[in-house]
Amino acid sequence: MTDLPAVRGRLTPHAPLAPLVWFKAGGAAEWLFEPADADDLSDFLRALDPAVPVMALGLGSNLIVRDGGVPGVTIRLGKPFATVAPLDAVTLRCGGGASGILVSSTARDAGVAGLEFLRSIPGTVGGFVRMNGGAYGRETADVLVEAEVVLRSGERRTLAARDLGYSYRHSTLPDGAVVIAAIFRGDRGESAAIQAEMDRIAAAREASQPLRSKTGGSTFKNPDGHKAWALVDAAGCRGLRRGDAQVSEKHTNFLLNLGAATSADIEALGEDVRARVKAASGVELEWEIQRVGVASDHGEAA
Repeated sequence: MTDLPAVRGRLTPHAPLAPLVWFKAGGAAEWLFEPADADDLSDFLRALDPAVPVMALGLGSNLIVRDGGVPGVTIRLGKPFATVAPLDAVTLRCGGGASGILVSSTARDAGVAGLEFLRSIPGTVGGFVRMNGGAYGRETADVLVEAEVVLRSGERRTLAARDLGYSYRHSTLPDGAVVIAAIFRGDRGESAAIQAEMDRIAAAREASQPLRSKTGGSTFKNPDGHKAWALVDAAGCRGLRRGDAQVSEKHTNFLLNLGAATSADIEALGEDVRARVKAASGVELEWEIQRVGVASDHGEAA
């Protein structure tokens, strides 16, 4: 695949993705596209062969990139999309590449409460919108007014929150669509109180999660009536290893790359955990981490 549309941004062939994801493992993108702006992205997708697969990549915190790499075009929104600005006393417009920390900090400075939970999610606005990201009792669906997306066809469209079919860690955003901006609405608040809530969340996260490790965030969704970590623990998986992949001893719903784990090791360890939990409790855990790309043994694409 060499005949790609001209761009104003950066288009890189065979771009290693391991440095861009939290697990620091996995293969390369066939092409990595970092658009200059929304028009660059829209024009590129409109001109791109519709048969070419497209995947958006945020901070790579909730992602296993398989060792055989990702076919087609991987789109990464850089600095032009990492903006946050107040629209009014309770509303922010956030670029799709803005981090949760930037959103929550800007909200604090503007006296907008209710977005503190985004401080604790290691991702970007685009990922929050697609996955209905949430933590500490709140989720994106609670604060999203609307999202601006570029569809795989190149068409730009604004979707209201109700159009996204939100459920737990899921939306009906079409495959290949890229979230370029979102409007979040909170409540009026005092900056000091907002900062105190952000500090409380940060301390709770530090105490319970392996933040200084190569990890991928929460591995499995919480099943109805259960906590995934408790099921994993009860099945005897705390510290379980496969090669350099390990179930965290600090928080059993996190997988770790201890150094030289391949993505195949990490994914296989997750499947080991699922099998053990099913045998121990009868509960079938669902992956929360996204697994994309092709296995290195030429397995099926995601």
